[in-house]
Amino acid sequence: MNPLALLRDDPQSASVVPPSGHTAWLTSFTAAAMAFLAVFALALSLAAGRLAERWSDALERTATVRLSAPDDQIDLQTKAILDILATTPGIASARAMTDDEQRALLAPWFGPDLPVDSLPLPRLIEVTEDATGYDAEGLRQRLAAEAPGAVLDDHTRWRRPLAVAASRLRLLGLMSILLITTATAAMITLAASSALAANAQVIKTLRLVGARDTYIARAFVRRFTIRALAGAAIGTALGMIGIALLPSTDTAGGFLTGLGFQGAGWLLPLLLPPLTAVVAFLATRASAFRKLRELT
Repeated sequence: MNPLALLRDDPQSASVVPPSGHTAWLTSFTAAAMAFLAVFALALSLAAGRLAERWSDALERTATVRLSAPDDQIDLQTKAILDILATTPGIASARAMTDDEQRALLAPWFGPDLPVDSLPLPRLIEVTEDATGYDAEGLRQRLAAEAPGAVLDDHTRWRRPLAVAASRLRLLGLMSILLITTATAAMITLAASSALAANAQVIKTLRLVGARDTYIARAFVRRFTIRALAGAAIGTALGMIGIALLPSTDTAGGFLTGLGFQGAGWLLPLLLPPLTAVVAFLATRASAFRKLRELT
């Protein structure tokens, strides 16, 4: 059965399938709803992956030196650390964070009125590496020798989970699309089987006058494939409109940051209607021939 032949109108074979009824709206509605959900599943997976990658990239070229020392040694060891960092190959810049900056870092957890001056907080030194990178183990040994209270955190423990999260979120998106596709195929199969069963007498009459099962199956496959394609196109369009109407990053205030498609990513949802049509074609074809064998 040639899939391209489905696009050619055949009034005689089309009359085998009822043009309306519960199978018509069920097929179209299922395709539209599943395509709508697939658009959002795709957008969420891509956005979450971008967010994880953005966080990972932000940490990739940075490190932090945490210094815990007595009050009379804190400034002296801070200067020693900065001197070490200034002479370390691969370090682009380093600076000690101010009390206000440390207070801003802790504000989301402890509030803006945290008395930083009265708490024994460590001194934080922000380190930015250049494109060549630096020897983290060698730097740790130098810090241990000249500033015993210093601890280097190269953010590896933060970057690795984010990278894993990005890959798993993409996989989750693909699994969601697969589940939606499977559910679509199941619903269209049920609708096609119901239509075939409802037209059992018509099918027997067609066989008596010489119609082959291929001719009968093509009528059902064509009708249900076109219904699925039209429904998926409507659902995809509604989903893309919904994504486009979501508030921007500034308006959302950080909530659902980056949700949606970017650049060529807007072309990805356009693949859903053809994909749905292919699924409907395969599912209806298999269901039609199976049901016709049962009616023999």
